[in-house]
Amino acid sequence: MSGLPIVEPWDEFNQTLVGNVHPADWSNPVPDGRYNLVVLGAGTAGLITALVASSLGAKVALVERHLMGGDCLNVGCIPSKSVIRSAHLAHEARAAGALGLGLRDGQLPDFQAAMERMREIRSRISHEDSARRYSEEFGIDVYLGNARFTDSGRVDVEGTTLEFSKAVIATGARAEAPPIPGLAEAGYLDNESVFNLTERPSRLAVIGAGPIGCELAQAFRRLGSEVWILERADQILTREDPDAAKVVQQAFEREGVEMVFDCQIQKIENRGAAKVIHLSSSETGESELVVDQILVAAGRTPNVSDMGLEQVGVEFDPHRGVKVDDHLRTTHSKIWAAGDVCMHWKFTHAADAAAKIVVQNALFSVGPFGKKKLSNLVMPWCTYTAPEIAHVGLYAGDAENEGFEIDTHVAQMAEANRAVTDGQEEGFVKVHVKKGTDQIVGATIVGAHAGELITQLTLAITQKIGLGTFTNVIFPYPTQGEALKRAAGNYTRTRLTPTLKRLFEKWLSLQR
Repeated sequence: MSGLPIVEPWDEFNQTLVGNVHPADWSNPVPDGRYNLVVLGAGTAGLITALVASSLGAKVALVERHLMGGDCLNVGCIPSKSVIRSAHLAHEARAAGALGLGLRDGQLPDFQAAMERMREIRSRISHEDSARRYSEEFGIDVYLGNARFTDSGRVDVEGTTLEFSKAVIATGARAEAPPIPGLAEAGYLDNESVFNLTERPSRLAVIGAGPIGCELAQAFRRLGSEVWILERADQILTREDPDAAKVVQQAFEREGVEMVFDCQIQKIENRGAAKVIHLSSSETGESELVVDQILVAAGRTPNVSDMGLEQVGVEFDPHRGVKVDDHLRTTHSKIWAAGDVCMHWKFTHAADAAAKIVVQNALFSVGPFGKKKLSNLVMPWCTYTAPEIAHVGLYAGDAENEGFEIDTHVAQMAEANRAVTDGQEEGFVKVHVKKGTDQIVGATIVGAHAGELITQLTLAITQKIGLGTFTNVIFPYPTQGEALKRAAGNYTRTRLTPTLKRLFEKWLSLQR
């Protein structure tokens, strides 16, 4: 078995974490015949694939070379949202100073306590993805070590051969560093190592203004760091609705996050303990930025190397990942893939949904019968800044590219009285419907609880519930969800044409 991973700092919480997801005393099982399914990678896609297949009666082997739970548990969703929560509380405490509560002027949050809380939460949740749980509770053969395909029906794990009828590649992705001269020599953080910090960086540069960069930039600013976002484009969150990104960008400006757009980084060098970034932009020209830490959040690269994919004819691109069809089958008829290693949706919930498709298609379909398609999924997502941005379905540009017209109905969060009482008035609900109908084809929500609210519109799309139906739904008062009803009301008012209004007026006049 591969050596014991060490997660810094090696405190009681990280020892508990590793003890669950890569225990030092683990003994790999001895294979007993051919497996229905061998799964490479125990992140979300791999865990769910193995769990669902096993629960349906399949004989399953699950292989992980590092930490079970993958990015989500160890370096993604769980630690990042824990830190974001602490940062939010610090921000609220600072804002409460106007009422004589919270942090005093100039007082900084306890960064060490925030990071320790994160490690404690992660360790507490880690039992859910533990090797022993998947082995003892779910009856899955868990192998810890490096896996490599040796031929079309065999995988080698640390010298042990596993025979399979079908296999699934679910090895995920990792942070990718841009080719900036001096970056490696100067040293940098990524979405994995940033959660090892125990001391607050006084000055932090974040390279990249995608979801990870924006979430952590705001969190570190709220926890007391000076923060600069360095972005090549002219705005943050370039894949989101421009109006939505603008709201978040304005929030960053108010909170003191510095943003350098149209940014080109020439080189990075050390100057004593500091890191010096030489950059240029259309606004500032050439300049130097001196920081204590650099966080790289500028892309992901799939884990496709050293698995023998070439040996068995599984096509892949080192930057885009394993090539799959709409059924998630690779170029090898017995091998499938799911999650970040092969999909453009790089979300935990997308990996979860894809895993269920893989199990159905790999084990329970016959020819074209019973197969499910990835493209049929209606995929929501959320960026956990403050305010949050959540989206599902098509953007306006997508509809135009697909050749149909839309109507767009918008309600401001400030129209929901609960948002006003909570001091969370920023944002809006924007719903796209097919022109002349109430059929929802896409939606973007910006608000404090956008990630929670988007589920209602996701359900509406999947169940073909029209936007007008929301006007007949009773929302508890006061809740921020009323903004959805406001957007629906805006649609309903468009149905009241002048002719129809005159008919109503005439009818009512007869009743007097």
